[in-house]
Amino acid sequence: MARALCVTLGDPGGLGPELVRRFFASYAPKVPVLVLGPEKSLLRLGPALHQRLELPEDLPSRPGLYLFEPPELNGLDLPPGQAAPEGGLAAGHSLEWAVRCLQSGLVHGLCTCPLNKAMLQAAGFDFPGHTEFLAQRLGTGPHGHCMHLCGPRLRVSLVTTHPPLARVPSLITREAVLNCLLLTQAFVQRLGLTAPIAVCGLNPHAGESGRIGREEIEIIAPAIDDARAQGVDAVGPLPADTVFHFAAQGRFAAVLAMYHDQGLGPLKLLHFGQAVNTTLGLAFPRTSPDHGTGYDLVGTGQARLDSFAAAYGLLTQLV
Repeated sequence: MARALCVTLGDPGGLGPELVRRFFASYAPKVPVLVLGPEKSLLRLGPALHQRLELPEDLPSRPGLYLFEPPELNGLDLPPGQAAPEGGLAAGHSLEWAVRCLQSGLVHGLCTCPLNKAMLQAAGFDFPGHTEFLAQRLGTGPHGHCMHLCGPRLRVSLVTTHPPLARVPSLITREAVLNCLLLTQAFVQRLGLTAPIAVCGLNPHAGESGRIGREEIEIIAPAIDDARAQGVDAVGPLPADTVFHFAAQGRFAAVLAMYHDQGLGPLKLLHFGQAVNTTLGLAFPRTSPDHGTGYDLVGTGQARLDSFAAAYGLLTQLV
């Protein structure tokens, strides 16, 4: 049987339904693709491209686009282009069903369309985002996963994901840095890349030999040594204000950043609308576009498909 894939529509008030419809209108899937979310959000865009299923287990083995609407969302008709708790409800329940389908072996990889973190939480799903939701539901433990975004020239892993900036230093531990390096090494090797992984310092100038901070000396450098002892080709800690320049030139296979904006600012400067978000360490491949819900672009026809297409393409490669 072909290895089936799963796509969640995310917040149906955002760009997810439009991205899915536009992509599959011009791309015939080569495997069964199970779409999870409210059907009306797709049907308002035009005639169905999918076959509706009464149960996920009804997914055929033949290639095609199939939709299952979670019963919790029965008849949900969310106005497009607006943030609402119902959008978070749809995103959360679709994710719950995606996890069930992955764990049962029905599907073998997941592509998630954007959700609104505030609306997800307003709907009662107490998670900062997809990464933390999937890590908790799939049981990776606190250090068993790593958020990674990759573009054509730059690939970035994050030691921390979405905590307030004031909490970041306390979350930079030797174990967390080591595990992210191990996961990143395994990922770049899977992509066939052989250059080293660069590791950012936490502080400006990578702490400047302890004069600006000691996290580099006491935590990050020992974690790099631990990783090297396990066969990881890692260098650092390096100043974050210069390392991305050299990574974009091809000197490094990936960069390990300590926090969200340290790593994703440079990546999105280069690859905005092109990069893919993937969660390393899960038992199943998971990818996502690198952008948000884009409420202001819904229905305008101006949203680019590049990132969704890249996310779907990477998923098929990893599966």
